[in-house]
Order: sequence, then structure tokens, then C-alpha cells
Amino acid sequence: MQLRLPSSIAEAQRCLAEGAVPIGGATLVWAGWQRDGFPEQAVSLRNLPEAGVVGPEELGGAVLLHRVDATVPEVLHRAASGVGTGAVRRAATVGGNIVGSTLRCLLPAALVLDARATVLEPEGVYDTDLSELLAKRHVLLALRWRTPLASGYRKVEGEAGGPPPLVVAAAVHTEGAASDGPAAPARLRVAVRDGYEVLSESTPYDAGTGAEEVLDALAGTDLAGLPATARDVVRTEVADVLARAAAA
Repeated sequence: MQLRLPSSIAEAQRCLAEGAVPIGGATLVWAGWQRDGFPEQAVSLRNLPEAGVVGPEELGGAVLLHRVDATVPEVLHRAASGVGTGAVRRAATVGGNIVGSTLRCLLPAALVLDARATVLEPEGVYDTDLSELLAKRHVLLALRWRTPLASGYRKVEGEAGGPPPLVVAAAVHTEGAASDGPAAPARLRVAVRDGYEVLSESTPYDAGTGAEEVLDALAGTDLAGLPATARDVVRTEVADVLARAAAA
């Protein structure tokens, strides 16, 4: 197998056009290749500057999970630091986790940040939403978002060999720039991974709204169908994030 390491967008596009298979950190594909056979060509974006950025409002698809630090919002930092073991985090990439994994540990965090995906195709580079990214399994070049007022992430300890552990992510965003007038309106976003399914909901929020009122609004969404234990975790995490948003 030939591993190609492009250092420019144009070179990466040529690799894809010539049939090279995206490899990421290979943590998810190596066993399958050993079983089914290796492709003739693979391509890694690790030398592509656009795919390696770590910033307050962007994260490259080729970034290794152990490099996702407190530069990014808390919800994304904690999601990345909770994936697997240290050895896994030193090999697995952001794009591989979101697009290539069935667990998609970073997806709830990306959803509550209302992130947009910049994707790489043989024909070009463009921005899209997370639903298209997942449905079409694009090559993820980078995620971008607006900095939230507050965010949080909770991963419940699971049983060894059992279903994926429950994940709850939440973030509060302003929906416009504040001016000399009233404060900009805000929105609470919540995403939950229950088993292999990820649910995402949102509701308006302002500093005068109590946590119970916001939670009552969420009770009218699909999150109400979660098991009682999962709903309790949602309530705790949402109340904590709202308290920090009010203090921001």
C-alpha cells in the first residue's frame, strides 16, 4: 500500500481523484484492511496545514485527539480527552472519530457548538452542515463554530463490554451581536448519545429564564423519550451550563 501525504489542497484533491482512500489515524480501518486486504493507495491529511489547525473557533480534521486542548471550548476539549485510552488518543483523528466511527464521541460536542464542516472533495472544498457530512461521509478538512457563552460535557461511566456509555453535551450561544440595546438573544443546545443514537435539540434561553423553565421546554422534545436515568443526567448538565452562562 502506498501512503500519500499531500501538503496542499490541490495535491490532496489529486490523491482523492486518483482513488486514494482516506486513512486518518488508521485506528478504525487497519483491522478491516488486515482482514479484507489493503487498498493500493491511502491518503493522510496530517501534512496539510488546513487540516491541522487547533483554535478557539476551528479544529482540523487531521488533528490527533490528544492535541485537542483547552484552546477549544470546554465541551469539545472534554469530549476528545474522554475517548479511549491515551494510546488511542495519540493515534485517532478528529475526522476519523466523527465520520469514520460508529461511536462518534465528538459528534454531540460538535452539534451543540452548531459547528459547520469544511469538506474536501476531488472537485473542490466547500462548507456544509454536520448532517450532510455524516450522510455522505465526506473527508473532513475542519470544523468551525462560534464561541459559546458556556458549554459542558458529561460521559457516564459504562460497563465493560456493554453498550456505549451515555454522553450529554450542552452549550449556550448568543444568536446575534450585543449592542447598546438589550442583550442579544441566546439559545441552549443539547445533544445526547444514547447507545449508538445521537439526539440533538435546542430551545431559546435568556438570563431571566430559570433552569426549570428551560428543562420544561426540553421536555416537549425528543429528549423526553430518553430513559429516566439519562434524563436525570441531562437535567444536571443543563442546569450547570445555564448557571455558568448566566455568570458569563
